[in-house]
Amino acid sequence: MGLELSILMAALVISMATRPWRLLSGGALLTPLLATLVVLPWLWALPRLHTMPLQLQFSGACAVTLMLGWPLAVPVLLAVTLVSGLLAPADFNTLLEQVVWQGLVPATLAMFVGALLRRWAGTHPFVFILARGFAGTVLCTFAASSLALMAGHELQHVGRGLSLLARWLMAWGDGFMTGMMAAIFVALRPQWLATWSDRLYLKN
Repeated sequence: MGLELSILMAALVISMATRPWRLLSGGALLTPLLATLVVLPWLWALPRLHTMPLQLQFSGACAVTLMLGWPLAVPVLLAVTLVSGLLAPADFNTLLEQVVWQGLVPATLAMFVGALLRRWAGTHPFVFILARGFAGTVLCTFAASSLALMAGHELQHVGRGLSLLARWLMAWGDGFMTGMMAAIFVALRPQWLATWSDRLYLKN
């Protein structure tokens, strides 16, 4: 619990220091923000609403980071956790683990992967969609799940090997969804992506 609480507090302090609400000026990001608050809590609450053999949860944190940017994604993911707790009640520790390992850690990893890709692979639309939206999401989501497993958050009644395999497969689902959203938004609604810039990615 101490580790998760430290990660949460550090992320909130850094996020608030950047004044993320400024990203909402102009209203372009209001639609993806509201959509996140409406849809994602249900996906996060789903395993608690139904008894399933593998209590796997969809993340969506990398998609939220692409849409809102990391500073704004942090408080939004916290709000998603609180709403999911209202939809499917859980104790404080469960919600804390959820916001950290399912939300903040993959979102933070996605931010660093995006920065590295921009530096080393350049600013090309296919790099943004395939490398950052798809492959980056798979790696970041699986890495966050693996770190959670190393921190002792194992799936109940499931061996470590099967747990890693299940998390790997779930990460691919996250990657396909995020990559598809990135492609659609780049083509039709680039203003819904805080991490996209026509000036940078379409300069050629």
